[in-house]
Amino acid sequence: MPVSVTLPALGESVTEGTVTRWLKAVGDRVEVDEPLLEVSTDKVDTEIPSPGAGVVAQILVAEDETAEVGAVLAIISEDGAAP
Repeated sequence: MPVSVTLPALGESVTEGTVTRWLKAVGDRVEVDEPLLEVSTDKVDTEIPSPGAGVVAQILVAEDETAEVGAVLAIISEDGAAP
């Protein structure tokens, strides 16, 4: 079953974040809690870990794009499964 990677709330007043760098590409294997991307907000710069193990199936927010807290940034599928 595919897992959605969402932008977490990174602070009480933070409502959005900008993807500064993807550490994985579509087709790359990831493990749970492995760093997946870097996000910058007006308060903090941080890495977002993978919420599940599998293969990066889709990246929905490109580098330098801004997303709201809770937005889906990427989809991780099980090995070989379509999202």
